[in-house]
Amino acid sequence: MKNKKSIGYKIYSKQSIKMVESKINLLGIDCKLNAISMLNQRLFISVFSFFFILYFFDFGYLIAPLVFLLIYNLYFKFTLDSKIEKREKVLENDSLYFFEILVLSLEAGRNIKTAIEVTANSIDSALSREFKKAINDVNFGKDLDEALEELKYHIPSDTINNIILNIRQANKFGNNIIQTVYSQIDYIREKRLLETKAFISKIPVKISIVSVVFFIPILLLLLLGPMIINLL
Repeated sequence: MKNKKSIGYKIYSKQSIKMVESKINLLGIDCKLNAISMLNQRLFISVFSFFFILYFFDFGYLIAPLVFLLIYNLYFKFTLDSKIEKREKVLENDSLYFFEILVLSLEAGRNIKTAIEVTANSIDSALSREFKKAINDVNFGKDLDEALEELKYHIPSDTINNIILNIRQANKFGNNIIQTVYSQIDYIREKRLLETKAFISKIPVKISIVSVVFFIPILLLLLLGPMIINLL
């Protein structure tokens, strides 16, 4: 349990701590990072960079404040946001198989809780571990709707959170969830296809950049090299 009386909670504002905690939660239940530790790291690296540049570089008094502000403001973008984006892709890749199995379980006549439990226990993935944690909370007395509501704080994908919202509504109002989930699965599949096409379309541009940077200078050197040697 976090010590609310630690010095970190006196140094940093509640808003900053809550912001970092929300980002850490999006990295999932397997993440062991601590908000205070991350804030301490940001402060230490920013201050160290400030004094390092101030001491070793000419005009450091001009550069150091800019570097300090850049590191301080962009630190979590590179340390947490990039990991959250990667995890979003991992979860969406996991979601296709997970929700297909979930729908099959529902079609077999199981209720929503049992279907989620069977699916989570049958699959080993980042997404299944999140649902398994929710089911464990239900087994210890938490309401299923409340447990599913808390999932959104651990899942950075809006698409998956929309499916979870539909499951919650079906559990609460008795709606038919099967066709809705199938539609969401088709959407995820189409989204992955579009992302793959976009990646493929960028390949010629990347190859062109590599050619300009590496091959053309070498080619010019081979063609002009003998002429330069003769002139020398």
